[in-house]
Amino acid sequence: MLSSPLAPGSTIGILGGGQLGRMLALAAARLGLDTLILTPEPEACASRVATRSIVAAYDDMEALKAFSEIADVATFEFENVPARVMELLQMVAVEVAPGPLALATAQDRVDEKTFLNRCGAPTVKFVAVDGVQDIVAGLERLGAPALLKTRREGYDGKGQTWVAGPADAAAAFERIGGKPAILEARAAFVRELSVIAARGWDGDSAFFPLGENHHENGVLRRTLAPAEASDRTIADAKAIAARILDGLDYVGVMGVELFELEDGSLLVNEIAPRVHNSGHWTLDGCEVDQFEQHIRAVAGWPLGPTHALARVEMENLLGAEIDAWPALAGEANARLWHYGKGEARPGRKMGHVNRLSPLT
Repeated sequence: MLSSPLAPGSTIGILGGGQLGRMLALAAARLGLDTLILTPEPEACASRVATRSIVAAYDDMEALKAFSEIADVATFEFENVPARVMELLQMVAVEVAPGPLALATAQDRVDEKTFLNRCGAPTVKFVAVDGVQDIVAGLERLGAPALLKTRREGYDGKGQTWVAGPADAAAAFERIGGKPAILEARAAFVRELSVIAARGWDGDSAFFPLGENHHENGVLRRTLAPAEASDRTIADAKAIAARILDGLDYVGVMGVELFELEDGSLLVNEIAPRVHNSGHWTLDGCEVDQFEQHIRAVAGWPLGPTHALARVEMENLLGAEIDAWPALAGEANARLWHYGKGEARPGRKMGHVNRLSPLT
C-alpha cells in the first residue's frame, strides 16, 4: 500500500502499450505524472505519448528489473499480462494496482464466475469444461443452446461459440481449439449495461453513470451514456460493483459488464480489471474521465467526481473507418479520439468518436 500520494514528477509504470495505455499516459501527463510503458511491441501507440518505454516481453527479468527501478507504482492496461509478472514486481518492492489477485481472477472465466458468485454478484449458471463429455453433461443441466468459451484469453467475441445441442458438442469443442472452457447458460437479457467503478488505496469508491452497450459480431460498437435506467437498477449495479471491488481489495478502475433481465434484475457478464472500452464516453462526458480516475486511484490521489456533464454516444472506429477522420473532426458535437496505430486491419480498434448532446 502506498504510504502517501505520489507527487507530480513520480512515475506510473504501465504494462501494455495499446490504446488504453496511451490514454492513461495522456491522463497522467495532465496531472504532472510521468509514465513508463513496458510492451513487447516496438511501435506501440502508447509509447508515442509516454515519457519513456521499454520494449521487451512482460516476463523478461532484465526488463522487469529496469522497470522496477523507475516506476513508483505499476498498473496494466489489459488483462493478458501474466499475473506472475505483478507478483514479481511486488517481490522487488514495487506497489502494484490492481493487484495480482484481480488479474488472475479475471484471466480464468471459471475462477471469475466462481468468485463473483461467492461475493454476492449473480451470474448465469455455468459448468467447467475439459472435454466433450463435460459439454454434454452441462447441456443437461443448463439447457440448449449454451455458450462455450475458452477459460483463458479470448476477447471481442473470439474463443467462443454457441452449442446448439448434444450433437453439436464435439464440433463446438473443436471450434474453440479443444481448450479448457466454460459452458454458460443462455441469458434472457433485454440489454447489456456496464458500470465503470473505481476504488482507492483507502477503500473509497466512486461509480460513473451506467452505459448501455451495443455489440456487432462480438465487438462493442457503441455505448450510450448515461443510460436510461430506474433508480433500483442504478443502485443494484453500484452495489454489485462495490461487492466486487471490496472482494478483490481492488485499487484502480474496473469495468463491470451486466445483463439486465426482463424483470429488471442484473447478472454480471464479466469484469475487466482495467479501464474499459465502454467507459470511453467519460473522456468528453464527465469532469474526470475513467483514465484520470485510474491514475488518481493508483497514485493515491483523491478520486474525482463522476457525474455526467453531457449525454454521449460513443462509437468505436474499426479498421478503415478511421479514414473518415476529416469528416468526423468537422462534426460540431463530435470529439474524435485517434489512437495513432499503424495498419488499419479489418475489425481493429483504431479510434472512437464521442457525440455529445445536452442532458435532459
